[in-house]
Amino acid sequence: MTQSPHICVSSDCDCGMTRRDFLRVSALGTASVAAPLLFAGDAMAQQGPKGDDQPVKIGYLPITDATPLLVAHGRKLFEAEGLQAETPRLFRSWAQIIEAFVSGQVNVIHLLSPATMSVRYGAKFPAKVVAWNHINGSALTVAKDINKVTDLGGKTVAIPFWYSIHNVLLQEILAKNGLSVVSKGRDGSIGPKEVNLIVLAPAEMVSALASKAIAGFIVAEPFNALAETTGGGKVLRFSGDVWKNHACCVTFLSERDITTRPEWAQRVTNAIVKAQLWTRSNQLDTARLLSNSDSHKYTPHALQVLSKVLTVTDYADYEKSGIIVHKDWNQRRIDFQPFPFASYTEQMVRALQKVRLEGDTGFLQKLDPAFVAKDLVDDRFVRKAITAVGGPQAFGLPANLMRTETLAI
Repeated sequence: MTQSPHICVSSDCDCGMTRRDFLRVSALGTASVAAPLLFAGDAMAQQGPKGDDQPVKIGYLPITDATPLLVAHGRKLFEAEGLQAETPRLFRSWAQIIEAFVSGQVNVIHLLSPATMSVRYGAKFPAKVVAWNHINGSALTVAKDINKVTDLGGKTVAIPFWYSIHNVLLQEILAKNGLSVVSKGRDGSIGPKEVNLIVLAPAEMVSALASKAIAGFIVAEPFNALAETTGGGKVLRFSGDVWKNHACCVTFLSERDITTRPEWAQRVTNAIVKAQLWTRSNQLDTARLLSNSDSHKYTPHALQVLSKVLTVTDYADYEKSGIIVHKDWNQRRIDFQPFPFASYTEQMVRALQKVRLEGDTGFLQKLDPAFVAKDLVDDRFVRKAITAVGGPQAFGLPANLMRTETLAI
């Protein structure tokens, strides 16, 4: 698999990439830079099809978080909704996918839930979350000689993006175990009670772990399963065993499309919801569809690796070894349900305001969690789509679509 560029925020980092991707997304943090990109996106949209004739242009990373978008495309669920769908575009980093979305090259993306806040409130680009893409589906994977969290003291761990639930959960886990977070690149001196965080593209994490450039990583599947399968690493903790049924990636649409093409937005959401419902009952077929052996070639991953994520529900070995702490939660390694709970968004805002982040975070401290839950998320379309497929019970959700967040390290 071709290696992708990764993002490193430290000036003294020698991790082998240009800073282009990071500068791209950092530049979006000011309205003065975001405005020209927004204008470019508007201009592109004005030149394209009007109304509901606009084609679905998906942007995605080759991770299981993209499953609903790819299943909807592969099973022609967009066409069933009367939409035209172009071949999805694969990107190698979050910075690239954000740039493509802001500039109008793609109009339906999955994005890390915290990153949506950076785009909307940091870059001031008008876009909204219309659905969750999945729940859980991430893990903290470490080198074979790491047996407990405290063993990470004095070592480097990779995260996929500062604005990610991975960063939030990792910092929660480290703090609970008496470790503090630093960001010193590859050459900085790390104290015995410190853990050095670097940002690395998901596709580079397994090889970095195998070469001992890092002691661990926390990221979406199937890279944790890939490290297990190749023998290069082991899962130390599943993210869903820390924050019960948490979201990681969400479906993000521009506010322009939501406002001017509400029926288009509804049909897009309908297809994504139907894709998630189908995936829940067809895990092996989903793994086949996403694998490198399928004609679509959506991801470079082998069926064996994807099956380990999507189809295996027997956690006896993980439970016996203590990797899974909350056995009574009865969760899958990854699962799918589209409703964006307001309680999660509020908790995410509060968590981000406490953890270490890089870049300009001034906007973040001014945000009110309850405001963000209403302003960032537009759940009108997903509510209708869920009702159309049998209601909340079809996904095992409470009838009132409300819940209390459960975090337990």
